[in-house]
Amino acid sequence: MRKIAFVVIRYGKDINGGAELHCRMLAERLVPYYEVEVLTTCVRGAKAPDYPEGTETIDGVKVRRFKTDPLHIRRKSPLSNARIVRDIRIGLYRLSLLRRIASRMPVWTVLKKDELRMYRKNRFYSSALFSYIQTHRDDYDVFIPLTVDYPETYYTTLYAPEKTLVIPTLHENKNAFRPILTEVFTRAAYIGFNMETEMRLAENIFGTALSPHGVIGVGIDIAPEANWEETRAKYRLPEEYLLFVGRIDPDKVGTVFADFLAYKKKYPDSRLKLVLVGSKYFEATEDPDFIYTGFVSDNEKTAIIRHAKVVLNPSLHESLSLILLEALSMGKAMMVNGKCNVMEEHIRKSGQALVAYYSQQDFIGQLHRLDTDEGLRKEMEKKGIGYVQRNYNWDLILQRMRQSIESIHA
Repeated sequence: MRKIAFVVIRYGKDINGGAELHCRMLAERLVPYYEVEVLTTCVRGAKAPDYPEGTETIDGVKVRRFKTDPLHIRRKSPLSNARIVRDIRIGLYRLSLLRRIASRMPVWTVLKKDELRMYRKNRFYSSALFSYIQTHRDDYDVFIPLTVDYPETYYTTLYAPEKTLVIPTLHENKNAFRPILTEVFTRAAYIGFNMETEMRLAENIFGTALSPHGVIGVGIDIAPEANWEETRAKYRLPEEYLLFVGRIDPDKVGTVFADFLAYKKKYPDSRLKLVLVGSKYFEATEDPDFIYTGFVSDNEKTAIIRHAKVVLNPSLHESLSLILLEALSMGKAMMVNGKCNVMEEHIRKSGQALVAYYSQQDFIGQLHRLDTDEGLRKEMEKKGIGYVQRNYNWDLILQRMRQSIESIHA
């Protein structure tokens, strides 16, 4: 049986979002076909204690955890030098020149030492993990690092490029233009994207030198629903609410606090409150109309989504959005940030199974429609369920995933 290793910054049943959940769903479903391991760090979360170093097995997947050892660098210089090249690449992209230039000059190594020092200070930097990959590369047939936002993907590709299948979860943000990523996207054996929009973004950044690539995507898991009355009482949930699920930080929530308060000011008779499920990564706004649950179990999350009136994803930067797929599969009306290209693709392909907003005024208008029009919500329910069943069922995703793995082994 062939042996594969996912590489991700964190891994565990108590981590229920983002690339970490993406990794766990893929790893567990590939156990019947491969010997599956996960190489990860001991980091658990922002405030939670670390996992112990060592090896354990979770649902048939062997998990190897390594301690992190980031370098503490106080001064900004010369780290800021690397940002100069990144900004140049952003400028070329906006002028529609980067794809052409990257096709002729695919790998950018200028100020690479500064870029490596930036990785060295990242909280998920683990010299032990990277050394393990370097010395055990022949023990595995394929390495599958997830997300290019952290050092793990770079070092996996550096030490085993011909065996690396990158799932980049690429966003149109500054990090996507870091010159050091040219080594990842041009030297990896294969790049597996979540959506066509993400793939086109990479093609425009890295040009024709982009490694063999295609869309793989991911399915979703819906955990059994927890008892609603117990869940509602535990988190003091209201009768009607707009729901956000995810990391509560400025990049993810955007202007949602101000937007929702503006909605309540215009429509004070609305019974909606804003419920936010997830860990806080900054001092979020406090208001009687905002309810923060903190971390919830998968079963509680299912119950909270099912009883939401509307589910919201205000993030500008997404490569897929698992919470969107979960909500649509449960027939929930969904409102998203229309400035996110990935959301535009979801809207187009789903036949308007979700609605977009582009400004605070839009937010108020769209939320009022969803809040007051039960017929609209019912129409969106049918479209959303069908969209997920057609495009994100696990049979389709696993077929693509296994084909990509086999192409590397060949």
